[in-house]
Amino acid sequence: MKPLLPAALALLPLLLPGTAGARTVYRCVQNNTVSLATAPEPGSTCKARQIDDNAVQAPNLWGNMGVFSGTLYEREQDGQRVYSTRNLPGSRVFLKFTVATPPGEPAHEGLGKVGPPQLNRHAKQFKAAARATGVDDAWLRAIAHAESGFDAGAVSPKGAQGVMQLMPDTATELGVSDPLSAEQSINGGARYLKALLARYKGDRTLAAAAYNAGIGAVTRYKGVPPYAETLAYVEKVGALYMRYREAMGFKAETPAR
Repeated sequence: MKPLLPAALALLPLLLPGTAGARTVYRCVQNNTVSLATAPEPGSTCKARQIDDNAVQAPNLWGNMGVFSGTLYEREQDGQRVYSTRNLPGSRVFLKFTVATPPGEPAHEGLGKVGPPQLNRHAKQFKAAARATGVDDAWLRAIAHAESGFDAGAVSPKGAQGVMQLMPDTATELGVSDPLSAEQSINGGARYLKALLARYKGDRTLAAAAYNAGIGAVTRYKGVPPYAETLAYVEKVGALYMRYREAMGFKAETPAR
């Protein structure tokens, strides 16, 4: 029988000699794929995590990836035996496992409700962010409307903050020191959306889905994740975008013939 989480996850730190009471596991990311290892992996960006040997339940280091099967490999690295869930050169199969990670991506339907456009909310900040990033002003407003209803002090149950509902890690990566500042939030959200649009070659649907559920979820599902929250969110943003474009004097978009 394939071991389930937390058994397979707990196995990694036990394989690595460490100080009494705690072990180190590395969470490694390469090309949007995640692995756990007992040593930093060549070619990956790895972060060390300490795991308490006496913990009642091993922490979930994978992230929210649903249920998936994997393989734990062993290999020699720098004269030591190391273990990893990524098949690197020289690896040998050690064991097979199935991981059931907790449900619930950062995805949420958004705190804002579909309603009439609110062009007066943080208008100066949206115009400035749109000019600086080249992201459509109407789309920025649609995202903010769906995310927070333009409430600079909004905090979601998932921990997202501010007008653009940036998650704490995302805000830090974007250099947003005060996520409850409307100007910083809008500026950071615009820069993040610019990067997502570049990633998805201008596809606003995929960019909105990734903004809501994360790049990893869009990658795993090769499109919009089938989460009820994300599907509702993408539909909401699309409806709001059309309303903001019309309110700002743009002609309605129609399908190409």
